[in-house]
Amino acid sequence: MSLQPSVIEPVPEETARIALAAFPKGNLYLSMRDELGTLFNDLDFATLYPRRGQPAFAPWRLALITIMQFLENLSDRQAAEAVRSRIDWKYALGLELSNSGFDYSVLSNFRARLVENNQQTLLLDRIIELFRERKLLKERGKQRTDSTHVLAAIRVMNRLELMCETMRACLNELAILAPLWLRSQAPPEWFERYNARAEQTRLPRAEKAKTEFAEKVGRDGFLLLELIESEPPHLAELEKIKTLRKVWQRHYTRGGDGEISWLKVSEMTKAATAIESPYDTEARYSSKHDIIWTGYKVHLSETCDEDLPLLITQVLTTPATTQDVACTGEIHNTLAKRNLSPSRHFVDAGYIDSELLVQSEEKHAIELFGPTRYNPSWQTREGGYDSTKFQIDWENKQAVCPEGKQSVYWYAHRTKEQYTRDVVKIRFDWRDCANCKSREKCVRNNSGAARQIFIPAQKLYQALEKTRSMMSSEEGKQEYKRRAGIEGTISQGMRRGTIRRSRYRGLEKTYLQEVAAAAGINILRTVNFLNQQPIARTRVSRFARLAN
Repeated sequence: MSLQPSVIEPVPEETARIALAAFPKGNLYLSMRDELGTLFNDLDFATLYPRRGQPAFAPWRLALITIMQFLENLSDRQAAEAVRSRIDWKYALGLELSNSGFDYSVLSNFRARLVENNQQTLLLDRIIELFRERKLLKERGKQRTDSTHVLAAIRVMNRLELMCETMRACLNELAILAPLWLRSQAPPEWFERYNARAEQTRLPRAEKAKTEFAEKVGRDGFLLLELIESEPPHLAELEKIKTLRKVWQRHYTRGGDGEISWLKVSEMTKAATAIESPYDTEARYSSKHDIIWTGYKVHLSETCDEDLPLLITQVLTTPATTQDVACTGEIHNTLAKRNLSPSRHFVDAGYIDSELLVQSEEKHAIELFGPTRYNPSWQTREGGYDSTKFQIDWENKQAVCPEGKQSVYWYAHRTKEQYTRDVVKIRFDWRDCANCKSREKCVRNNSGAARQIFIPAQKLYQALEKTRSMMSSEEGKQEYKRRAGIEGTISQGMRRGTIRRSRYRGLEKTYLQEVAAAAGINILRTVNFLNQQPIARTRVSRFARLAN
């Protein structure tokens, strides 16, 4: 398929006449075409297509269809049918009423081109640029960010099912690429053991029988890997074979005598590196509070300035095990590259640490605004004297405890733990601590040692103190209420059915889905804003109103 850019014509007269007669009070897609135009043009997608070949269906139309598809949670078949049958879609796309549309597979091919060329953000970038030109986006305004879970498009399996299904996936791939070799090498029992999906097989339930069966599957996997090693290298490089090798390394161990053992859960590596399905090797198992899921996590950033529409400016999709704090820097870097950096960025405690507070201010002039993370010390839990209760004199390198005692030891250094950071170790005189009337709030009674505290380096510590001071003030509390609005965006995306459940396998395809959904929400909100339709308030039941 090749790209042959063409001039975008106005909406055909007959299509416009019928559409306006059918929707005399207006419609989302009619308003979108009238107020925002076509949003895209063919040259926006020039890098996705070769210069020669059969002419492709207009990419600007495919981009619009993709956004409208996710806005209404339609499948490819349903979206292609909507292009053929719906008047409002024909109006938005500028098609004649007699246009018969296209085959639904064109949509998946278009998405594949976006993913292969790493151009998923094209669907959002062009819309954001248009909003900037229309003065709907404030320069250096205020933004907020939050994340939510995304379920992968796979069946969640237990360990034994994972072993069987990984082996079965490898055999199915080899049956396509090397059927004669596989038939000659596979033992007869494999055809009975792996002919059906794991959930359709009666697997053992007793612990001993389960372990024995798992070790039998493990021997089959190691045998298959040994057989493949003696074959041409292209078989060993197959994706499913690589997956088999990784899964077996995590769940099995093989002794020097070749004996296979199924590892206990406590002996396995962490879940951050664990493959949960051979059909989506990037999906990860994770938990947050009472939510447990396998899949990904999406981070949404949106504007929150008054008298302007709330527009999603940034979408970031990560594996489920990636912590929020590890995404803050990437979000700021991406916003800065697109000239969308906010002056103040509202986030929750998961996105903040002392280094990010300083880095955001110095590198991007962004004020990271939100509560700092909870101090896990026992003094905090039991209402004692945690490190925040001590007064720090940076000039004289001394600390004063809540009882007025001065420290006797000060040592600034860089930790060599998993996360390196600049810290200051402070210790007090053991004689002052031994005779202190508030010892039980500061030092364990059964300990004869003096109190010591660890605090971040001066610049980091002062950034934390500034944030805590602002968040504890009445002005800061009122300002931070802006962050709660991001929950409405997540709710809107969830009700549309495209934010929390992936349709596709793989991180990049899931990311494209989230970007398309965000672009659709932006269009919906902008059209409502231009039509002066107010934002719906949080619904309160009649019974709940009685409390007021």
